[in-house]
Amino acid sequence: MKHLEPKEAYQFLHDHPTALFIDCRSEMEFLFVGHPVGAMMIPWNDGPDWEINPHFVAHVRKAASVDRPIVLICRSGNRSVSAGYALEEAGFTEVYNVLHGFEGELDDNHQRGTQTGWRRDGLPWEQC
Repeated sequence: MKHLEPKEAYQFLHDHPTALFIDCRSEMEFLFVGHPVGAMMIPWNDGPDWEINPHFVAHVRKAASVDRPIVLICRSGNRSVSAGYALEEAGFTEVYNVLHGFEGELDDNHQRGTQTGWRRDGLPWEQC
């Protein structure tokens, strides 16, 4: 798996129009916190029990072939790494993780979005 800073991921997606951009956060995060423009929601894990989605790989496989570039984003870049490993184990050959995710790491005040992340970098996002 390769890792890209948010701005690098944005440029990669621009340069590789066949790449599939997957937001692997929960449905509630995707809908209410916002998400990158053009990202498809396929949760890696979701509430209420936060169990790993047993159909994650199958849903990605439905959306893309194993040799198509897959770019994964989550809240802070951790869930997307786990999801990326699962895709690689399933035979996907071009998997990319967006470092810092959509909201970035926690700051000293335990808040996200103040230091790093897709949204902090001013990249296109929307809220439903």
